[in-house]
Amino acid sequence: MEDFSEQLNFLVEIDKLKSVYRKALVKTDKNRFENSAEHSWHIALMANVLAPYAEQPIDLHRVTLMLLIHDIVEIDAGDTFAFDETAILAQQSGKEEQAAARIFGLLPKTQRDAYIALWEEFESAETSDAKFAKSMDRVLPLIQNMQNDGGSWAQHNVSRQQVINRNKHLEEIAPKLWTFVLAQIEIATQNGWLKVV
Repeated sequence: MEDFSEQLNFLVEIDKLKSVYRKALVKTDKNRFENSAEHSWHIALMANVLAPYAEQPIDLHRVTLMLLIHDIVEIDAGDTFAFDETAILAQQSGKEEQAAARIFGLLPKTQRDAYIALWEEFESAETSDAKFAKSMDRVLPLIQNMQNDGGSWAQHNVSRQQVINRNKHLEEIAPKLWTFVLAQIEIATQNGWLKVV
């Protein structure tokens, strides 16, 4: 139990993720903003449901853990809108690295090192596990926006090409889901929810 106090400190700290709000809207709750903890739960479950569509071998346990921890850094760094200006997104990367060091640093060394490595793997999205995890992180907002008449896309004048680029990992890791995404983007474009530039 010598590591328990550090683990407990980490578990108490990550409760703060519930107070980090995203641009995604929760249609079923009067269109309030979704928090990052809800988002992490939703994509972790989605990965388990949609895992059969992965056309490369994935370790579902690792994918799920990536999705549960990937946004913890937002406790310190805050959330940025996925389609924000390039300069803002570039600054976010450094903030998130510092946040990862601090927050995962609350854990005992072995867990700290493992969680930081998993977080970095997700961020770089080079392995099959990370590509699938990253895809789930990006497909959920698409599904949410489609269910909400364009949601944050329409509010922020997001372009069709931006959404295509953001979901590109699917083309390799889950081609059937990629086909679904392209069809949804076409519908959103026809409905005027995504602009054509």
